[in-house]
Amino acid sequence: MIPSRKLLVLIAGLILAGAPARAAEFYTEDLRIPMAEAGPQGLEAFLVRPAGTKRYPLALLSHGSPRKFEDRAAMSAHKYYGIALEYARRGFAALIVMRRGYGTSPGGRVDSVGGCAKAAYLPAAAVAVADLRAAIDAMAHRADVTISGMIAAGHSAGGLATAALSAQAPPGLVAAINFAGGRGSRDDDDVCNEEGLVQAFATFGKSSRVPMLWVYASNDSYFGPDLARRLHDGFRAGGGNARFVAAPAYGDDGHYLYSVAGRPQWTPYLDAFLRERGLGHELLSLPDPLPPPPKLSEAARAEFARYLASLLPHKAFAVSPNGGYGWRTGRATTEEARRDSLAACMKWSPSCTLYAVDDQLAEPSQARPTEQSARARQ
Repeated sequence: MIPSRKLLVLIAGLILAGAPARAAEFYTEDLRIPMAEAGPQGLEAFLVRPAGTKRYPLALLSHGSPRKFEDRAAMSAHKYYGIALEYARRGFAALIVMRRGYGTSPGGRVDSVGGCAKAAYLPAAAVAVADLRAAIDAMAHRADVTISGMIAAGHSAGGLATAALSAQAPPGLVAAINFAGGRGSRDDDDVCNEEGLVQAFATFGKSSRVPMLWVYASNDSYFGPDLARRLHDGFRAGGGNARFVAAPAYGDDGHYLYSVAGRPQWTPYLDAFLRERGLGHELLSLPDPLPPPPKLSEAARAEFARYLASLLPHKAFAVSPNGGYGWRTGRATTEEARRDSLAACMKWSPSCTLYAVDDQLAEPSQARPTEQSARARQ
């Protein structure tokens, strides 16, 4: 495991209207989930939870699958930080796990559905469920997470994986959420073996009894309203317990309703579902953002606001005495973020120091450029 760190989340413009004014600290940790089928590297994962010392119920979050296989390598658990934070704000230990073949999790095409005309969704779902169960097993042995009262939530292919998990519900799973769930979309309103996908959900419904929430936007280009209803009807016909929400159109493509930008629309559905089941707790709000560094121009202050709003750890912001700056986000480690932001700043000024790392002011020992950082500038 990569050593853990404590993160004070200070993000500009993210305090939701009506949220109680309770500043909260959140703990984050990069993980590798042990799994024999994934080899010694294990599965890439990222944990976000409140910073208290109690055990928090697990919220197991599942990602989608891009239409192009080559796009999988660029995926990262860190990119789901903003969504995971919403579950952490509600009192959960949110774990984003990259299934085999996505991000840095080895596995290649292990979850392939095969040829389009006869796309086989049940074997692919079984692979996903095995990965999710490995993550649950790993979390069950932690002192800060409990699988008692856990929930699962997934988007797109992750929604299908979540429905499949509910059909083989592990002990402790009390609720599940499917946002725009499905698989096999190769173009807008073009899904491989639609009937096979409907049958897969019908199969899950035969043994799934966990309460589920299903949310599909009316302008979803992957799984449109008619297909979404067929998936739900098939699931319910077998006995599945799922409430369907036909959400209004979202942006240019409702498939991406479940996103950081779409939070004002999807979090009320989540909150109502959790409240009905007595899950989660009072919403933790986010503190005020860091003040901008002195001597920044108006344009540079706008860049610092962009830095604060970025929900891709790890990140850093460097400044120079004459008002220069440089910042980088979405790095694998804080050390990489520090190094790269200093290098970006030093392209414009020979003397740069770190102002912020992730969402905290840089400590004095961090602020000074290292010899390695100076070499990176050259």
